[in-house]
Amino acid sequence: MSIDLPAVASFMAGHARVLDRRRFQLLMGETDPVPALAALDGYRNPDGGYGWGLEPDLRSPESQPGAALHAFEVFEDIAPATTPQATALCDWLESVTLPDGGLPFALPLTVGAGTAPWWKGADPAASSLQITAVTAAAAHRVAAHDPVVAAHPWLEKADRYCLTAIEAIDTAPHAYVLAFAVRFLDAVYGIHPEAAGLLERLGKHIPADGRLPVEGGTEEESLRPLDVAPFPDRPARGLFTPEVISADLERLAGLQQDDGGWTVDYAEISPAGALEWRGHATVCALDILRRNAMS
Repeated sequence: MSIDLPAVASFMAGHARVLDRRRFQLLMGETDPVPALAALDGYRNPDGGYGWGLEPDLRSPESQPGAALHAFEVFEDIAPATTPQATALCDWLESVTLPDGGLPFALPLTVGAGTAPWWKGADPAASSLQITAVTAAAAHRVAAHDPVVAAHPWLEKADRYCLTAIEAIDTAPHAYVLAFAVRFLDAVYGIHPEAAGLLERLGKHIPADGRLPVEGGTEEESLRPLDVAPFPDRPARGLFTPEVISADLERLAGLQQDDGGWTVDYAEISPAGALEWRGHATVCALDILRRNAMS
């Protein structure tokens, strides 16, 4: 199934925030990293972290762990180029890391409008495997081309926390915790010897069709195989049969809407966030399909 790239371009021009438009240009090879980094700077705080709705359902301006993931996405996009902003983000993450090495799900908010309840209700004194794992996984993808990030002490602390927390899992975790833990183990496979065994253990919690319903989400909300293992030729792909991955690629490609963009199946929290998620989801979908030679 092919992708209508001109329709994607039209959708991005008419619907997406500047950051995702710049990421789309970068993905298409139409520009260098400078415009994407400039757009990302609009969400950056003086402390080196990111806020201001970079995570679309967390509108508060102060730096938040939930926004760090999206900053690392851009730092991965610019490879093989690097930026000192990635190191500064690691410095900020280290400053808010809890004694056990984990990140809190969210820090106290200064603005609650337009923000999802799960961010508002987070305990800033409790480490979250969900947020630490997905952030560390993204950082490792940046570390693959940025040796300063690879050597940063925050990343080692986050790794140790995640490995210990994953080792303690003895029942099927929430869908997002499971997916993000798998993505973390995939990212550190070959770096930490225990990752292989832990990945095999977590795979036992994934059903044969790869669909993970999200408890507490919308009626339609589920994580799919490509949410868990988006990258070809990586260890996490071994948790799924080739037929399951092929079917999910066809499913993802088929989700392109008549307006050229993709949608999301999770709850709409704010008008701005709902639209911003579509631009982000469109860039992510196109990136996954291109990596998997579907466009």
